[in-house]
Amino acid sequence: MQVTRRRRVEDQHFVFLGKRVGRRAALVTACITAVALATGTAAAETHQFGTEHVGQVTSKGQVISSDQYIAPYGSRLVINDGKIMASTVSPDGGHLAASVADGDAALVVVNLKTGQVQQRVGASAVDDLRIGSGAVGQVHPTYSPDGSQLWLGQIDGYTKFTVNPDGSLSNPTAVSIPADGAKHALAAAAVFSADGSTVYSAVNGQNRVVAINAATGAIEQSWAVGNAPRGMVQVGHKLYVSNEGGRPAKAGDSTLNSYNTQVPASPVTGATTTGTVSVINLADQSAAVGTIKVGLHPTAVYAKKGAVFVTNTASNTVSVIDSTRDKVVQTISTQPWPEASVGYEPDAVTLTDDGHLLVTLGRANAVAVYRYTSPQEPVSYVGLLPTDYFPAEITTVGQNVVVSNTRGIDALRPNSSGAHNTHDTTSSLTQFTLPSDRVIRSQTAKVFQQNGWTHGAVVLADQHKAKPVPVPARIGDPSTIKHVFLIVKENRTYDQVFGDIPKGNGDPALTQFGENVTPNQHALAQQFGLYDNTYDIGTNSAEGHNWLMQADNPAYTESSAGEYLRSYDTEDDALGHQKSGFLWTGAQSAGKSVRDFGEFQQFLTKPADASWQNLYCDAKNMDATGQNTAYTLNSSSPIPSLNSVSVPGFPKFDTSVPDQYRYEIWKQNFEKTAPANLNMFWLSSDHTGGPLSPAAQVADNDLATGKIVDQISHSKYWKDSAIFVVEDDSQAGLDHVDGHRAPIQIISPWAQHGVVDDHYYTQITMIRTIEQILGIHPMNQKDTAATPMAAAFTDKPNYTPFSAVPNRTSLTDGLSTPPSCGVDVPAPQDPRAALVPATTKAPAAEQAIAAQWATWKSQQRLTGPNAVPDYANPAQMNHLTWYETHNWKTPYPGETKIYAPNDVPGGYIPSSDTEG
Repeated sequence: MQVTRRRRVEDQHFVFLGKRVGRRAALVTACITAVALATGTAAAETHQFGTEHVGQVTSKGQVISSDQYIAPYGSRLVINDGKIMASTVSPDGGHLAASVADGDAALVVVNLKTGQVQQRVGASAVDDLRIGSGAVGQVHPTYSPDGSQLWLGQIDGYTKFTVNPDGSLSNPTAVSIPADGAKHALAAAAVFSADGSTVYSAVNGQNRVVAINAATGAIEQSWAVGNAPRGMVQVGHKLYVSNEGGRPAKAGDSTLNSYNTQVPASPVTGATTTGTVSVINLADQSAAVGTIKVGLHPTAVYAKKGAVFVTNTASNTVSVIDSTRDKVVQTISTQPWPEASVGYEPDAVTLTDDGHLLVTLGRANAVAVYRYTSPQEPVSYVGLLPTDYFPAEITTVGQNVVVSNTRGIDALRPNSSGAHNTHDTTSSLTQFTLPSDRVIRSQTAKVFQQNGWTHGAVVLADQHKAKPVPVPARIGDPSTIKHVFLIVKENRTYDQVFGDIPKGNGDPALTQFGENVTPNQHALAQQFGLYDNTYDIGTNSAEGHNWLMQADNPAYTESSAGEYLRSYDTEDDALGHQKSGFLWTGAQSAGKSVRDFGEFQQFLTKPADASWQNLYCDAKNMDATGQNTAYTLNSSSPIPSLNSVSVPGFPKFDTSVPDQYRYEIWKQNFEKTAPANLNMFWLSSDHTGGPLSPAAQVADNDLATGKIVDQISHSKYWKDSAIFVVEDDSQAGLDHVDGHRAPIQIISPWAQHGVVDDHYYTQITMIRTIEQILGIHPMNQKDTAATPMAAAFTDKPNYTPFSAVPNRTSLTDGLSTPPSCGVDVPAPQDPRAALVPATTKAPAAEQAIAAQWATWKSQQRLTGPNAVPDYANPAQMNHLTWYETHNWKTPYPGETKIYAPNDVPGGYIPSSDTEG
């Protein structure tokens, strides 16, 4: 029987191999060679990773947390100073300067001859050279033509350095570009004039380019360009500037916000719909700025031999512009795998002297290699070379190719605790001499294997009437499950919650919220199964919610991690949305109903008197009487397709809202209205940081989860329901296996009961499972390649319901002002589990430090309508939570004393607290 396969295609044309062809033909032609060299497997492997764990080195490579192996071609230098955001090589080829984030520096200088980090520059006391801010922009630092200066883009301008004869930096000097009201400059690419007297700067936050006097720092000229200018290159007397947000909006456009600018965007997904390159004529500075249409999210711009190359990161193409005519003459597909058209994310490009065009594919951990002769002569695809995790920059030094990999070997930076956190990020440089075409082709199959790219990864239903099973083999075939509930929590590791369960792979020494804090999660694990080898992919919430809703953290958000000022949570930022949509838009396209309870919401309004205490009492009243809430809360989303299916009374993230209140709002909806096919929740109390003790907030979250499962499992919908419980990320604690390892739960009559499942799973495999159940087409190459978790389900249902377990930790523990309805009296703790003491006053020796922490906490936007997930520095937040859960008596793992907030070890870790 012939199987029908379907791909999403758009009415868009490409130039490929000298012919004007349809999108499908162009993209498929681009990857014929790669497919022929791939494994030839007829169907996706059931478990590519088996029971391997993150960090394990196997014959396929090292396992990382994003459903991939890594084993780069060439040599590797691991950098343990954070993630490389972007890099550049000095004019003499001797040094590489890289901006870094999420570590102990803002800039590192690597001696390419010795292969060692020569200097660290940043805002931390441990840096070799101190500067005022550790924030760095999306684009690489820039050397002057003679190599005597280096300019680093930051929030409101640049830091200019003198480059010493040995390649080290000195004399940091601020070059200011003033904020324009709420719009900071957010300096992006810088280009020097040939004589070094002028620096042309792409001012990303203000949609303009300025000319800066390199000696005085004075702004001498300004040009308006497109939205979010990012990359820039000079060819002759012209500047070419990539506008990641496309052209300015016109009357009648559908738009969405991006950093206080309305940009053209889809009325459904809110994703940008245009991409442009601005052309500035330096010979006639009064001339109008030209515009060239390119693909979506143009990022890197590179010029050589009469051509300007632009990576269209969201369109998965490279535009080739003939610089003599300022016209796109060729569009190169960077889709190496025919099963998925998006999600490879080309983000850097270079051209070797012998005519090889090299394009980094950030989300595929690969370099695509093409043969190139001239702008109009079509390229020929050679194959792929594997890199480390998320390549973001590529250049040549003589015959040597140098690749900067943002995430290096994943979050394996050594720390004193011996355990791991998602912020233990690494980066790396990989270097190689370009091998022969034969070797490149042999490496292509390796890249396919490392990404799980197999033939037949997505098989669609045909006319065959299949028997319903929990997880159908073909998308669109019937499932025994009609209602999916996705409950998203906040920030816990596996060991923090389940490390105390002996039958799992846990470390009880790292358990902060064990059975007496989370009795429902433990009971659910006992009844339905324990999954002790599952990973959240993101470092933080900005990434985590994207991985769950988009099966990706788009390159725009990935590249923003050095500042997080233009956008942290990208719900209200069109540039953070992939063109193929979200989990809920996929469900809607498949004809399924959706209902959202807070997840991916951006805005919240609530009355001034809606304190945690009053909402807690209101929840108790709703539970006892069935009455509606006495408070009018309203959550909403700027994304049209989400806002239309959201329940506005269910509040988004705000740690001053108890999850008991959220449960009651949901329960009233559930009792009145049948659940949707896809139901999404954001239960965020386990983030901690609110007015309660951390244990009380996690207990509140645990009880709300248990009550939701209880309500569903005792309803008529239980027989065809599945509940997935997942953290958005696992950044808020330590784990002895890997910082990305997190607790998940799969709860259903159709789920395996009582098992300990050691198989490697990730958030992506969970999302792919939901897609398979509901008949949703995968969103990009990541979830397309993922294997559904069919082994976690059974075709022999067990309809035994779940009964919520009373909380054993007081839900009002730690409150300075008790609620009017009285303090919560918990059930007795189980003496067989670790006992959880009530919050007490800090010991006398630590009271002064505890007071400093209380002041710090009050400034972290953890509560209220403007609460922001992860506004607080994560290293500080994790220390505070540890101190509080141990009543200020135990130092953080690996440390010998309790620190004040400003003394917490670790470097500058950017979050949205960089707002001015």
